[in-house]
Amino acid sequence: MSVSPRLLPLPVFKKSGGPIPVPGRQQDAFVLCQDNVAFMRALPADSMKLIVTSPPYNLGKEYETKSSLIAYLEAQKATIKEAVRLLHPEGSICWQIGNYVDDGEVFPLDILLYPIFKHSGLYLRNRIIWSFGHGLHCQKRFSGRYETILWFTKGQDYTFNLDEVRVPSKYPNKKHFKGPKKGLLSGNPLGKNPSDVWEIPNVKANHVEKTDHPCQFPVGLVERLVLALTTKGDAVLDPYLGVGSSAIAALKNGRRAYGCDIQQDYVDIALGRIKDLRSGNLRVRPMNKPVYEPPPGGCE
Repeated sequence: MSVSPRLLPLPVFKKSGGPIPVPGRQQDAFVLCQDNVAFMRALPADSMKLIVTSPPYNLGKEYETKSSLIAYLEAQKATIKEAVRLLHPEGSICWQIGNYVDDGEVFPLDILLYPIFKHSGLYLRNRIIWSFGHGLHCQKRFSGRYETILWFTKGQDYTFNLDEVRVPSKYPNKKHFKGPKKGLLSGNPLGKNPSDVWEIPNVKANHVEKTDHPCQFPVGLVERLVLALTTKGDAVLDPYLGVGSSAIAALKNGRRAYGCDIQQDYVDIALGRIKDLRSGNLRVRPMNKPVYEPPPGGCE
């Protein structure tokens, strides 16, 4: 049975004499500098159509404190528990994750996190490979050039708008060569399914979206998930908001954005980007822009 999305009003904080002005609270966006479990506990159950995020990988980056792998997974479990509570019955969780590396040994976090989601009653729909061309160069193993997105749903009846995210067909004019459809186009005129391998540039120094965050989400990566897994007016949450790429992807497409981060400077950047989006001054890489290929004749 289809369940209608709940309209979630943005939180209102009150004191005697009237509401408290809250930085980051706008008509369709609510962004705070706060611990994510505390932030999510203030939101009602079943209220988020999409929860999309990229948590820290426990590598000791400037925005995280490195801990034991067991402690890291326990912290993730607490966040995931709240995410499942907030997820709409027809909603999706997309957890974009890479590897934890300790003393040269690789621990694939998507594999380690999968049991937590599964034991929460979720259904894995895709293990999406996000492929990119640039990153650290390794000396004692092959250089990593992909990460994964685990896409889970809460139930069997979930939102999936394939036509919103089709990509150009490789052979757009290909036709049936025999049978009753001979001479007719054999592919979907709107394009093809983008598959579960996505080649999207990561945000490095020369990327138009680059900010001070060292591991920034490209807007186009989240935008494909927003368009496919939600409809206009739905609520989208990022519990590790960083500099707000998920919020940008949601607001840019008529969704409502919720998010938090424990780093005030990142939250300030996110709010600035939202302001630039509203004024038409935010630069983003188009979602389906082809990856640049150098002209032939270069050095091998």
